Amino acid sequence: VEEESGQELGLDRSTPKDFHFYHMDLHDSEDRLQLFPEENTRMRKEVVQAEMANESRGAGDGKAQRDLQEEVDELVHLYGLEDDHELRDEFVDENMPRTGVSEYPPYVMKRRDPAREQRDWRPSGETVEAEDLGFGGWGSAGQCQDLREAYRYTHGRASEEYECYVIPEEEDEEEAADVFCVTCKTPIRAFQKVFDEHKEHEVIPLNEALESAKDEIHKNMYKLEKQIIQMENFANHLEEVFITVEENFGKQEQNFESHYNEILETLAQKYEEKIQALGEKKKEKLEALYGQLVSCGENLDTCKELMETIEEMCHEEKVDFIKDAVAMADRLGKFLKAKTDVEISAQPEFEDQTLDFSDVEQLMGSINTIPAPSAPVINPQAPNSATGSSVRVCWSLYSDDTVESYQLSYRPVQDSSPGKDQAEFTVTVKETYCSVTNLVPNTQYEFWVTAHNRAGPSPSSEHAVYMTAPSPPIIKTKEIRSCEEAVLICWESGNLNPVDSYTVELTQAESPEASGVTESVVGIPTCESLVQLQPGRSYIICVRALNMGGPSLRSEPATVHTIGSYFRLNKDTCHPWLIISEDGLTVVRSERRIPARELSSSDSRFTRCVAVMGNLIPVRGHHYWEVEVDEHLDYTVGVAFEDVTKQEDLGANCLSWCMRHTFASSRHRYEFLHNRTTPDIRITVPPKKIGILLDYENSKLSFFNVDLSQHLYTFSCQLHEFVHPCFSLETPGCLKVHNGISMPKHVTFY
Repeated sequence: VEEESGQELGLDRSTPKDFHFYHMDLHDSEDRLQLFPEENTRMRKEVVQAEMANESRGAGDGKAQRDLQEEVDELVHLYGLEDDHELRDEFVDENMPRTGVSEYPPYVMKRRDPAREQRDWRPSGETVEAEDLGFGGWGSAGQCQDLREAYRYTHGRASEEYECYVIPEEEDEEEAADVFCVTCKTPIRAFQKVFDEHKEHEVIPLNEALESAKDEIHKNMYKLEKQIIQMENFANHLEEVFITVEENFGKQEQNFESHYNEILETLAQKYEEKIQALGEKKKEKLEALYGQLVSCGENLDTCKELMETIEEMCHEEKVDFIKDAVAMADRLGKFLKAKTDVEISAQPEFEDQTLDFSDVEQLMGSINTIPAPSAPVINPQAPNSATGSSVRVCWSLYSDDTVESYQLSYRPVQDSSPGKDQAEFTVTVKETYCSVTNLVPNTQYEFWVTAHNRAGPSPSSEHAVYMTAPSPPIIKTKEIRSCEEAVLICWESGNLNPVDSYTVELTQAESPEASGVTESVVGIPTCESLVQLQPGRSYIICVRALNMGGPSLRSEPATVHTIGSYFRLNKDTCHPWLIISEDGLTVVRSERRIPARELSSSDSRFTRCVAVMGNLIPVRGHHYWEVEVDEHLDYTVGVAFEDVTKQEDLGANCLSWCMRHTFASSRHRYEFLHNRTTPDIRITVPPKKIGILLDYENSKLSFFNVDLSQHLYTFSCQLHEFVHPCFSLETPGCLKVHNGISMPKHVTFY
């Protein structure tokens, strides 16, 4: 071990004989053996003295620095570190001063744990000698510690708690986690469950945790998708309301602006007309007064002239006075006879000007009197806009009309019945959409809409046909057939009118908390579907119906298992003397018989052979089931093609392969029949439960004694088509089928 440790540590076998390697004490005891040889005491003293001299002189003593460098190089050579250039450069870069002469020689690391300064690294004889220099060990405590760190760096890794060296190994990749801690919710390795803090925690396999995490993610994604759809629908709703409000207010603003501009233009026109009329009236009055004023002035001047002339005549001689007086009298007579207008032709009072604003008032009233809107345009039905009892109808208004409300009318689409009137319904809304409820699923409705304001209703829009989503389908749980690889599921439409397609949704039943759908099969045109599944699982299956209105609600769920092959007995092939149990897995023949004349011939029902067939899923591969029998009962079990002749016994033709048992005189007889032939086989122990293996891949049919795990016989079959299990009772009794079970270990492919 010591030799291998030396190899691991990379020690040079050419090391001097007086160099000894000792293992370090894990608890750092004081009396442990020292790592360094004794004959290096003088050299270590010189190193310490050189360092102290450097510290006292600062960066000025280059010679002491070189001496110290040589001493350290000797130590490096002694421990085989001369080839580690990266370590040399790293120590020099990290520990040498940035300016001046280095305070530390190359290869020396700064100490990281001051508590280690007092540790003794030398024998006690040298301890006192070193203490004379002021330190408790070889050299300075810092150098001693740094050399230890350098040694650990190149030859091993030391922990923080213990003075032990870990033998370095090649760096392998960390072991991958293989289990999952449920308590801490983190992947761990298996041994941590036993020795680590996860000892009391619950752990599960990593694959199971991965599947659980995936299921949780699918669940959250499904919830997130639902929330996204809800938020998108709500956002669309808000957007439609926003657009409607914006359009209505925009139209109102435009209407008000148009009417007020018209009113302002009318008022301006009336103002101009009134101002012009007042100007003309003013001019007329002023001109009349001015003319009258001029005439009055002229008369006044004439009167003054006559007065002056008369006064002059009074001072004349008598003879001259008389001559002039006669002429003046005639002149005065004529002047006085002329009529003088002394009344004012235009009165100074203002006339009351009445302004006629009737047309303005009419315009003002017309602001609130708007025309009736034009006909709306109803939109065609959008995908997924309906449920089984409601539809969402949308329309548009492509004019600038102001609308206060809309009236949506609808009725079911008339069928071909003549003279049958459908009732009409109306809904009043303010938006350009409406969700109409209380409708019949999977039914077409005729919709039309009118817009209303104060002026009245608009013309009706064109009629549009909308359709509600279908009713949920009804799964036929008693007709479900499955195997390890697939399931055949059938359902009823649940709707009177045909639908466009169906969707099958599957969820793994192992995760009941996961509500998300793990798989969907879409575009199924008929009421059945063969779905590929994973073996050994349980699934919850739902079905939706789809039409132009959208998907229906989910059907009631059905649980299927992909463990073995599961089927039920087909009542359509059952002989009238047989009775099938409610679960479809047990067939009974009673003592009472129906007379032969009452038996009706049928291509699908057995009439000669008292038999019944099972509905096996049409999937190739291997199928296994078991039949519980009475050893004293005459019976036949096997397989047959679906079109096997129902008027012949099983095994009597080339379309069936069967095992027949007859019991007579306490003797059991077993035959393996195909086309009326059987091999010579003796079965000593009568089986109470028969296992049947149908192997499509190898075209073989095998029979087993389940209780003894014994192989009985194997047919080599030409299975060019799918076959179905068949069961016959020749005497009163019952047969019970066990299916949906895993294949036992003793069943092999013969």
